[in-house]
Amino acid sequence: MSYTHLTTDEAIMIEKYHDLGIKVAAIALKVGRSRQTVYNVVNFLKSGGTVPGYLLRYKSNKKRCGRKPTELSDEEKAHVAQKASEGWNPQVIKGRSVVPLPCSERTLYRLFERGIFNVGLLPMKEKRKPNGHVEKRGKQPFRRGIRNREADYPGYETEFGHLEGDTIVGSRHQSAVITLVERQSKAIIALKPEGRTAMAVEEAIKKWADKLPRNLFKSITFDCGKEFSNWKSVCNHTDMDIYFADPGTPSQRALNENSNGLLRRGGLAKGMDFSCVDQSFVSAVADKRNNIPRKSLGFRTPLEVLTDYVDERVLSSLY
Repeated sequence: MSYTHLTTDEAIMIEKYHDLGIKVAAIALKVGRSRQTVYNVVNFLKSGGTVPGYLLRYKSNKKRCGRKPTELSDEEKAHVAQKASEGWNPQVIKGRSVVPLPCSERTLYRLFERGIFNVGLLPMKEKRKPNGHVEKRGKQPFRRGIRNREADYPGYETEFGHLEGDTIVGSRHQSAVITLVERQSKAIIALKPEGRTAMAVEEAIKKWADKLPRNLFKSITFDCGKEFSNWKSVCNHTDMDIYFADPGTPSQRALNENSNGLLRRGGLAKGMDFSCVDQSFVSAVADKRNNIPRKSLGFRTPLEVLTDYVDERVLSSLY
């Protein structure tokens, strides 16, 4: 229950009860106030004061109540604005503590919402499907689903080398970018195929895998898009097991879905024609995201975590 300040009527009632010789504990029950509040009024009256005088002092003291507004120095504001322009969200800016800030993470979010930093880079808002939604996509009869993966890799949740994959589609659905995310490091790999067909996606993944050490990655979990129809050929060529999430269940590839949103905000925007960009561009967008700290990684960057598992000589070929 929130606290309410003493009113004029309550102060007058305390004075009347006190004049009648009623004890403080009984007065507190009658007016619904704490004993300390009643004692403050009674002691003021005993010292020769009056109710109007007490209320004037009370009103003056009340101005000091409440939370003090958070003020950041010019250096701190410049730091926050710079990191926000680089794609860091308020959670990471506070958690990484490159420059200590005299406020909590939630306060920093509020400052962003008030427009203090003049940048609109807050985390994505969650989306949900309307009630009664019936999924009509992904009816292809893929055979290797999530259940197969659970049986093949009991340590899937904790071991390195498992990827989640999808495509980001360009304008008019004529172009695409393949996105792969390693689960332990959260490192994003972006590949630019020649088109959006299953053959183009297949060739792009094979070409990428040929540059990597064999068995560096163990599995890929895709959604049920038709662009992954040639999954058997990819599986045989790369020696990576390929699985498919259930139709209309992006939560089974939640890390990849979130990463796609980050890439959209970081340079691969909706409505963009990806046929006009090359591999170096999409790699630069992924590299920027991989150099931004993540709270789930202890405020380390995905690239820093990736170096715990992968030799630095392999990184240049990875994405």
